[in-house]
Amino acid sequence: MNTTLNYPLLSDINSPADVRKLPKELLKPLCKELREFLTQSVSISGGHFSAGLGTVELTVALHYVFDTPNDQLVWDVGHQAYPHKILTGRKDRMTTIRSLGGVCAFPSRSESEYDAFGVGHSSTSISAALGMAIAARLRGDNKQMVAIIGDGSITGGMAYEAMNHAGSLDADLLVVLNDNDMSISPNVGAMNNYLSKVLSSRLYSSVREESKKVLSKMPTMWELARRTEEHIKGMVIPGTLFEELGFNYIGPIDGHDVDMLVSTLENLRHINGPRFLHIVTKKGKGYAPAEKDPLAYHGVPAFDPSKECLPKSAASPHPTYTEVFGHWLCDMAEQDSRLLGITPAMREGSGLVKFSERFPARYFDVAIAEQHAVTLAAGQACQGAKPVVAIYSTFLQRAYDQLIHDVALQNLDVLFALDRAGLVGPDGPTHAGSFDFSYLSCVPNMVVMAPADENECRQMLTTGYHYPGPAAVRYPRGKGPGVAVDPALVGLPIGQAEIRHHGSRIALLAWGSMVTPALSAGKQLNATVVNMRFVKPLDEALVLELAKTHDVLVTIEENALPGGAGSAINLFLQAQRIMMPVLNLGLPDSFIEQGTREQLLALCGLDAESILQKIQEFCA
Repeated sequence: MNTTLNYPLLSDINSPADVRKLPKELLKPLCKELREFLTQSVSISGGHFSAGLGTVELTVALHYVFDTPNDQLVWDVGHQAYPHKILTGRKDRMTTIRSLGGVCAFPSRSESEYDAFGVGHSSTSISAALGMAIAARLRGDNKQMVAIIGDGSITGGMAYEAMNHAGSLDADLLVVLNDNDMSISPNVGAMNNYLSKVLSSRLYSSVREESKKVLSKMPTMWELARRTEEHIKGMVIPGTLFEELGFNYIGPIDGHDVDMLVSTLENLRHINGPRFLHIVTKKGKGYAPAEKDPLAYHGVPAFDPSKECLPKSAASPHPTYTEVFGHWLCDMAEQDSRLLGITPAMREGSGLVKFSERFPARYFDVAIAEQHAVTLAAGQACQGAKPVVAIYSTFLQRAYDQLIHDVALQNLDVLFALDRAGLVGPDGPTHAGSFDFSYLSCVPNMVVMAPADENECRQMLTTGYHYPGPAAVRYPRGKGPGVAVDPALVGLPIGQAEIRHHGSRIALLAWGSMVTPALSAGKQLNATVVNMRFVKPLDEALVLELAKTHDVLVTIEENALPGGAGSAINLFLQAQRIMMPVLNLGLPDSFIEQGTREQLLALCGLDAESILQKIQEFCA
């Protein structure tokens, strides 16, 4: 893209220092160019879109007022950080975002000094910024720490834990709530903006603090003044909760008025202690189709910005694993009224849209609160319900204590449907489900399954649902090999594998997504290929038979090798005092960066060609 011709202001912005050189009257034109550039670049690369459109003015104002990177901005999740990346030296590479070797999907400390904290999961920004503020103060550094959090992320309990701590420390910390969902009417305008200006001014802050000192010596008068202030502010602004947590609350103000943002942030920069700025924005701002349907434009493929709709993917006769789960959930709910569906703010991503529409009383979106989701399910199971927790593999990691202590320890009847298991592609390591075999199979009472195809996914969901204890079915993003799905709700014998190809000398033991490439390699090797199905319990009888009748065992899994399914085979053979060559193939002991799923599998040696080559080298 020719930034010099199409974006004359933006073309001269190579760092936030260049933004700070601009006169204030050029900030609005800069925002216009930044929004247009964001639209153009994402239309080429695909990626997160509507969230960034909503934070253009905020991003410009933050970098204009604060001395970044000395002052540090911590973006929550990072969906809204594309404008930040553009202003911090990465604009010429934005069309590579989320691709192999390209700009990271989320803020990354290794990519830029302006990315103060690496993110990908939500509700972490306030804790991280508070930690930075504490360390900077102890070191004697004069730095400002700013956490930018959305109205979705602030539903996570971790955000409130951090605010509670920050208030008790009287820490120098600014939290900016980017609110693009609350129904705040037109009075967000003149009166509220005027009030916010007054509340954030040095005069108000000085008078407020001096009054505290004087009135604190007269307890009765101080209590009356405190209650009066809270009552007045509570009538006009929704900040009482944050004030009670120890924050000086300012807002709500128009998050698309860059002049108002700059003046308010300039005032707040000179106030000590915990401060909370509440801004109201519109997700998808400035691009009509995204404003109309911000959810559809949250994450987009490459598209034509001149058209009013996103390109439709080619029709496929085969459903994705997510769609298989969604259909199964509705079918099982029709059959069993005890079934309840739970998701931590991932209704669309986890395939619960139809279930939420057909069974609204049995559908529970707990917002971004994974810990609560799991313990909520445990409580439901205690009363005879049959909860199904639909959650990404990477997000279940956030509720590991609840999984162990609230579900597994009590052997409660909860089914976990783990989407996005293994390598997820463009979202990178924060979203990869690389560890679930390891962290689930070590927990007592758990049954852990991985389907080789779409039909087996439905069968395993049925198996886990009827199992009277905790069970997990983990499946990858996207489509399977294209096996037709039997509409019957039929389960599988627990702990029983199946031989997909009979051979000699070498036996390939594969789990889930690795069965298809293993079958391709195994046929060329004339090896026995087994769809293991269960990580826990293992089909020990079949493993013993294979160990007796083959010279080499090869385990293949799309999971980290330490503690994974291959490790379970090794431990079993050791316990049986069987000494034989075993090759373990899986994800390496490192975080796998972004790229397409196919690219990443090849890099990790888990495509059919690499599997074949590694086995040949091992056996040679």
